[in-house]
Amino acid sequence: MRMAARLYSIGFLGSGKMATAMARGLISAGLVRPEDITASATSDTSLNLQRMKGHGVRVTSDNSEVVRRSSVVWIATKPHTVAPVLREISPVVRRDQLFVSVAAGTTLNSLAKNLPEGTKVVRCMPNTPVVVRSGVTVYSRNGTVNGEDKELVEHMLGSVGLGMEMPEHYMDIITGLTGCGPSYMYVMLDALADGGVYAGIPKEIGLRLIAHTMIGAAKMVLENGKHPQELKDDVCSPAGTSIQAIRTLEKAGFRGIVMDAVHAASKRALELSRLDNGETKDVYVKR
Repeated sequence: MRMAARLYSIGFLGSGKMATAMARGLISAGLVRPEDITASATSDTSLNLQRMKGHGVRVTSDNSEVVRRSSVVWIATKPHTVAPVLREISPVVRRDQLFVSVAAGTTLNSLAKNLPEGTKVVRCMPNTPVVVRSGVTVYSRNGTVNGEDKELVEHMLGSVGLGMEMPEHYMDIITGLTGCGPSYMYVMLDALADGGVYAGIPKEIGLRLIAHTMIGAAKMVLENGKHPQELKDDVCSPAGTSIQAIRTLEKAGFRGIVMDAVHAASKRALELSRLDNGETKDVYVKR
């Protein structure tokens, strides 16, 4: 890609799972060379830091070194350490740099107020399948991020799955939907496999079969344009086995339970965002 070789010098403030996944994705996609990535960590013995080294990434304990070496800086520290880390590196920030945060619950306003005025900032909500380059990442940007920066962000996010821009006021809902979404899928997968065990199939076989079933069902939704309701109806024949199973799910309130789970996670994400901004955590505004 035209911007890859010259503009991609990448820094990671933090070397946790998300930073490691992003680094691996960028390298695998050919968007950046390992030697053009610098990552920081507080411990030289952390497993993720060792993985970073294994990918050929430069590692350091100096956050300011990461910023000095990078045109794009990923903020991948724990949420409670974001503000002090940004204040620490603020003196070496350049106006041409782009900062991309994956810190949960940390708003654009919170990021910007701890960086020099006019700094370009993007807030991302990725989910864990970025580790296998099949993630979903929703992002928002502040007013200083231009069209070329946006293209750059989407190139990077596209290296680990789907990247989509949305207004920041949706970010808490996105957290409850796609950020937490894999956990719902894992619970469903495990429950279905247990159902197989209950019916007489070894669990390891059930897990493999159901995981592939999930992949296939998702591809059907994405590729043939049908609504999930219609796809469900295609599987359910009159007085058949599938409709019997669906009836059992509906009697148990399956849809309502899932909707409540997303709502609860979104509510908690909003509480965390408000704590990050110094606001009360007791109010939840429905959208």
